[in-house]
Amino acid sequence: MAETILTSEKPSNSSPLNPPSRIICHVCQKQFSQYTCPRCNSRYCSLPCYKSHSLRCTESFMQENVVEELRQLQPDDQTKRKMLEILKRVHSEEETDPLDEDVDDSTLSDETIQKILSGGEVDINDLSLEEKKRFQRALASGELSKMIEPWDPWWLKPAARTICLSKDGARLVQPTVSSKDDPEINQPSEIPCGPESALPSVRKLISTEPSPLLAVHLVDIVYSYCFTLRVYNGDWKSDALGSAMVVLSISCVLGQAGQPETVREALCYCLEKSCSPAYRHIGGLQFGLTLVDDITSLLSLGSPALICMLCDLQRMIGAAERELKSEKQIKLRKSEMKNKLKHAERKVYFIMCWVHEQADEAWSSLATIVSAEKSSLMDYGGNKSFSKTEKNVAENKGKALIEEM
Repeated sequence: MAETILTSEKPSNSSPLNPPSRIICHVCQKQFSQYTCPRCNSRYCSLPCYKSHSLRCTESFMQENVVEELRQLQPDDQTKRKMLEILKRVHSEEETDPLDEDVDDSTLSDETIQKILSGGEVDINDLSLEEKKRFQRALASGELSKMIEPWDPWWLKPAARTICLSKDGARLVQPTVSSKDDPEINQPSEIPCGPESALPSVRKLISTEPSPLLAVHLVDIVYSYCFTLRVYNGDWKSDALGSAMVVLSISCVLGQAGQPETVREALCYCLEKSCSPAYRHIGGLQFGLTLVDDITSLLSLGSPALICMLCDLQRMIGAAERELKSEKQIKLRKSEMKNKLKHAERKVYFIMCWVHEQADEAWSSLATIVSAEKSSLMDYGGNKSFSKTEKNVAENKGKALIEEM
């Protein structure tokens, strides 16, 4: 039985004996309709027909979407002014430019817009070559970063000063509390969770005495952790493998199996990496000095915060290892990355167990040293050149940490 072609708006009733009817597009009257306007229920076949079928429908639909998106973004006054300027500029261009049906003046292609309207996700590969160029320009100029709300590090929040762990280093079991009067009680904590099980003694992990330079190595690891979380705006889970690779590239201890012997040497290496061409655009030396302040803040919080930080770093590296299994990499490079991640995970766990056995007085002394080194680095690198601090690395090699304290 042949298909029935309808031009009315009434839907047809399909059955095994009555095949489904196909409705002609109400706009062009040439193609079969595939879509329905959510406002007037008019049937149309393509995006051009949707745009031209009713100006009232398209304008109100787009306006509602823009308003809803702006409501979710919760922009400030400055963002509102910029949005109004953009809308005025677009409106003036539409008035001055003559209408030409043969010229496509839309920012996105018809296929991309149709995918957005249908609720699908748009990938970078869905963009045309020109759209990709515009996206890359907006990314390089920093316009996209202005739309991201700045992240407040968890170690700078008041809740970080109230972290409690059990005597064996494991997280405490928190009872589930529900309160309608205080909604903040039901909100998840932004503080990373501590270890799920008890931390073993360092003597059970190694047969010799732990290195006296572990405090220096901790400074290096804390710097790389704070650097990565600030770069990823606190959300390392969105790209665990990329986050872990950033940690390994910044940390001399985790990424290069280095053994810095002084706090200054550790800080110089990390700051040099922060000022390298790969990361210079993030903020350079000024950004690096902010991270030195982050080290001081974390050390001032004591062992519980440091253990939670190291535990969060261990989870990041573990998630990166799982992501690496599904990555399509060259076999040799994949094996090299896997070995580096495994070594880093073991090192972080060992440092975590060592931190648990240290007295809180050690962290206040180490925080004082880091703060003093920052002042020294600012004297050398603030007005002249950061490279001058590197000359002092050789002088401080071999100097024990206890001498600095």
